[in-house]
Amino acid sequence: MRAAHPLAYPALKAGNRAVTRVPGLGVLVRDARLLRGVLMNTASFTKTGPGSPADLWTPVLGPSVLLNMEGADHLALRRQLGPLFGPAYVDDMVKESLAAPLVSLSARLRAGEPVDLVAEVRRYASIAISRLVGLTDEVMDDDLFRRVASITSMVRLSKPRLSPPQIERARAVMAELGAHAERAYRAADESTVPGRMRALGLTETQAMGAVGAFVLTGTETLVSYIPRLVCLLVDSGWLPAIAADRALVEQAIAEGLRVTTPSPVMLRSVVTDDAIGTVRVRPGDRVILATFAANRALGPFDPDANTAATLKQLWFGAGTHFCLGAPLAMAQIRSVLDALLQFPSLSIESRKAARGVLIPSYARVVVRA
Repeated sequence: MRAAHPLAYPALKAGNRAVTRVPGLGVLVRDARLLRGVLMNTASFTKTGPGSPADLWTPVLGPSVLLNMEGADHLALRRQLGPLFGPAYVDDMVKESLAAPLVSLSARLRAGEPVDLVAEVRRYASIAISRLVGLTDEVMDDDLFRRVASITSMVRLSKPRLSPPQIERARAVMAELGAHAERAYRAADESTVPGRMRALGLTETQAMGAVGAFVLTGTETLVSYIPRLVCLLVDSGWLPAIAADRALVEQAIAEGLRVTTPSPVMLRSVVTDDAIGTVRVRPGDRVILATFAANRALGPFDPDANTAATLKQLWFGAGTHFCLGAPLAMAQIRSVLDALLQFPSLSIESRKAARGVLIPSYARVVVRA
């Protein structure tokens, strides 16, 4: 966290008030109960006002993506997209796309080779992007993945929107991906996600916006979380216990998500006079929901205690904006962790934190069995 946000992280962590107004930033919320209340109250707090996600992403993705919508239109689009993320569909997609890479990972670890988990998971995320966009796996190489990741790395908490040159660069990358997605959509091939979107009744504009939103929000989160989870399991000594008792896997994943909180901050804009705890808010106020602080306040990583269960997956949001792609993310996490748990003596040979990124993560985590 500190490597990713050397100034913002200490500022957001300082003090112990549940809610406080921070000059130049907005109203900071660090209490899980109050944070959930803001997420559930879409009448007073929106994703579409000043300082909200819409300020960041509408210039890049257009006006009709889940990231920047509210109300009836948002619910209608969410219902249309819902079948894409049913457990059966995403489980099959993950098994089909990751089966060969995970067999290769297991073989290399069994042979005693060092493996950079960050590079490995980046390849898995690239495969996921390929499926979402309608690409062959070879097209989504490291260079294109890094250019996609460079879009989110432009975001700063102190800046509510991207600059015109940044918007131009982001649009160029998304247009490159969009060209492939458009071809898949127009071909009406239901083996691709854009083709399935067409079959579900989405217009081409809606489908392209949804593809862009999934690519931006989902890929870096996985590349951040899985190496951090493995480091948590190794550092805390929990890896052998989880490997021996697979009943603890879901609790370990949930606790890892609670402690790392891959999306450490959520943003909302105030649309009506209201209050968050003891702090009055007015239309136009920017609300910074410090999910990482709220989650971590409940204690250290402990799969046995499973404190995460009390949070109802707050790291994925709440209410109508609960992360639609959560089943896909969880299926990918489970698959990778299942492969790694074959090696309870896994050790970390070296690691390096990533800098200049939006999602706190490692640049490198080299493991060996």
